[in-house]
Amino acid sequence: MIGYLRGKVKFLYNEFCILDVAGVGYKVFVDAATRQLLTADETAELFIHTAVREDAITLFGMKNQSTFELFELLLTVSGIGAKSALAIVSKISATDFATAIARQDIKTLMRLPGVGKKSAERILLELKDKIPSFTAEDFQPAQIASTVQDDAFDALEALGYTSAEISATLSKAPPNSSTEQLIKFALKNLAGR
Repeated sequence: MIGYLRGKVKFLYNEFCILDVAGVGYKVFVDAATRQLLTADETAELFIHTAVREDAITLFGMKNQSTFELFELLLTVSGIGAKSALAIVSKISATDFATAIARQDIKTLMRLPGVGKKSAERILLELKDKIPSFTAEDFQPAQIASTVQDDAFDALEALGYTSAEISATLSKAPPNSSTEQLIKFALKNLAGR
């Protein structure tokens, strides 16, 4: 299994890059934060998870070790595959995820892409005893604060939209939006459904 790659980024796409390692181009799916840090024709080092199925071998890479550890931890939850885990780590930091688990915060988990109520309950149940060792040095419950996205989510939920509709819409919103901008964006997109 491949666990680490160092090479030159030959091509960059929205969800993956082609990493040239000694003349071999590896297609590596990356999380959103890693994607922003990669630059074409520059050297990159990535933690790699190799997913092997009957019909494919797929590589998933992350620059941040705690993000990589969270990704691998999510794969231990029944019903969560590599693509789902990648979508989750693209939307939440390891520290915020650990905090949500420690506080049994199902609402935060349900806002993640592809996570409904049953999946969130399963994540809480299966990971509650695994999280403390996972990011013990990063875990600081006192730093919990409501985010802009949380406020927008709550407002949209109060208007009667479902968690799934809200999560899907907010995942497409422009980064660094204010609460008001997120609500306007969501209402515009949800009105077309």
